[in-house]
Amino acid sequence: MIFDDFGSAHSTVLWITFAAAFILGAVANKTNFCTMGAVSDMVNMGDFGRFRAWLLAIVVAMVGVIILEASGITSVESTLPPYRGSNFAWLEYVLGGIMFGVGMTFGSGCGNKTLVRIGGGNFKSLLVFAVIAILAYYMLNPFPGTDKTIYSEVFYGWTSKASVSMSTNQDIGSVLAGMTGGSAATIRMVVGLIIAALLLFYILKSSEFRSSLDNVLGGLVVGLVVFAAWYFTGGLVNVNADGEVLSWTQYAAAESWDMLEDDAGARPRDVGVQSFTFINPIGQTLRFAVEDFNMSYITFGVIAVLGVVLGSFAWAVVSKGFRVEWFLDSKDMLNHVVGATLMGLGGVLAMGCTIGQAISGTSTLAIGSFLAFGGIVLGSAMTMKIQYYKLVYEEEATFIKAFLSAMADFKLLPNSLRKLENV
Repeated sequence: MIFDDFGSAHSTVLWITFAAAFILGAVANKTNFCTMGAVSDMVNMGDFGRFRAWLLAIVVAMVGVIILEASGITSVESTLPPYRGSNFAWLEYVLGGIMFGVGMTFGSGCGNKTLVRIGGGNFKSLLVFAVIAILAYYMLNPFPGTDKTIYSEVFYGWTSKASVSMSTNQDIGSVLAGMTGGSAATIRMVVGLIIAALLLFYILKSSEFRSSLDNVLGGLVVGLVVFAAWYFTGGLVNVNADGEVLSWTQYAAAESWDMLEDDAGARPRDVGVQSFTFINPIGQTLRFAVEDFNMSYITFGVIAVLGVVLGSFAWAVVSKGFRVEWFLDSKDMLNHVVGATLMGLGGVLAMGCTIGQAISGTSTLAIGSFLAFGGIVLGSAMTMKIQYYKLVYEEEATFIKAFLSAMADFKLLPNSLRKLENV
């Protein structure tokens, strides 16, 4: 699709984004696609159905990226956020992932699930949304009248010291190519296909999963939506600039762009090759409001947030599943505020969420994305185990006892350090 001006191209990308996000919200509501629920099912019931749906989404998105890059349609070397970037901030990926995993457990769902729940009538998630928006915004944007952000003041001073500046990009293909002298593109394709095949074998060996239409549908659609976003932000929309056809993102990044507008401030923000993620975009919705709803601040992320909410709402209405929910008590409210705080901070620190890192990020084979994914699952699973021990043993189960016992359950500590009998 070739356009004669950037405005038309940009509008087209945003409308396609809205359509994809609308489908994501409707299907996530319909199938109950929930990453926090997937971890809960595993930890509390030994049910891996929704976790397999999550993995299926990863497989579909990963194979999609392989096809896009192998065919030359587009590349995900340079993306928003920079998944394959050479700055390997391993501590931030792990710590942010764990924080996010703990947060989504207290907040009754991840960023995407928060949007889905809002669309379904859950007013508790409106508070979660507001807290995430504020924290995510000020993680990256300075407080009024200062040049200080939450990230610069709380995290950068010590987490950045653990970061490694790599000589290659941090995706598996680039790292192995640097070690062997081979082609990063070839290695990336081979390794990606092997990972996808192994995951698909694990996913489909479960007859229970294969017979679950909702889990199969949820995994397929979420993966396809992530893949589609990579395609239309990277290879679908182009602009004819004075006889030279440039991609949408190349045109937006061109040094001459500001000269083509009477108002340099009208240049759209956050234009680039990207796919779905939800914590920073929730912060971008606050930025849009803070900037007096200036249309140049309408981004892929802001439209994605709106699309998921409305898609979920549409399905809730059609299926007659719209239900207004509010907090049970002050403790319930506090738990959600704590959860939202950890998601807002952790989601930005880890550079993504259960969709942004664990699906969009892993589809690029970025090592940091796999670390963040692992941190999210560990943080959520540990929180659930601790909560369960405290529920069963009540006053006997102090936090330390429950924590040590949970660590022993996950084989992260020797069983001799267990303080409570396994439940």
